[in-house]
Amino acid sequence: MTPSPPTASAEPADVPGIPLDAVAFYRELGASNTREWWAASKDRYAANVREPLEHLGDVLTEEFGEPNVFRPNRDVRFSKDKRPYKDHQGLFVPTSARMGWYVQVGPDGLRTAGGFYASESDQVARYRASVQDDVAGARLQHIVETLSDNGFDIGGDVLATRPRGIREDAPRLELLRHRTLTASRDHGTPDWLETEEVFERVRADWAAMRPLVEWCDQYVGASEKPGRGR
Repeated sequence: MTPSPPTASAEPADVPGIPLDAVAFYRELGASNTREWWAASKDRYAANVREPLEHLGDVLTEEFGEPNVFRPNRDVRFSKDKRPYKDHQGLFVPTSARMGWYVQVGPDGLRTAGGFYASESDQVARYRASVQDDVAGARLQHIVETLSDNGFDIGGDVLATRPRGIREDAPRLELLRHRTLTASRDHGTPDWLETEEVFERVRADWAAMRPLVEWCDQYVGASEKPGRGR
């Protein structure tokens, strides 16, 4: 049986940050990811999810750049998963294509991230060459270790074994296994989520991730393949 549409108000929550109703919205969407549910909830989505995220992006634009707020619809054309809507709302500030700063709100609360989340073969080649460079590679190792020590999770698309042509005793082998590289922090639903403190928390995370984002932008950059640039 399909759950009934939510009865929560579509009026903007009277909070200066991100309403907890944004989290509740995605928890409810998880139980009824249908176009009918969304049609009954779209005003609530606009008021308590999209507009607060857009405001956060506006607050941080001067320091980090122009944000893109992702569409809520999933591309289901080539997917076996036909759920029409994403289970979170993301905002992205790009530097090069497929790299930059990210923040999202979803059923588990707030998450921040940065780095490069997708890659083409030319980007992977530049990344690995830079990791093997004594100066650039050592710099990245220091950046990643600092982020890890400060509570960020280091992730990305990682090979199960070492890349072809890389010897077993290669310096920074763990980094060489990456095809993408990200840092992230899950905040959940803290008391400050609904306050202006959320802007400072996201700003602080993005500032901490700036060395990683700038390293990726400098040494990896946008793909040079046709149609894959900025």
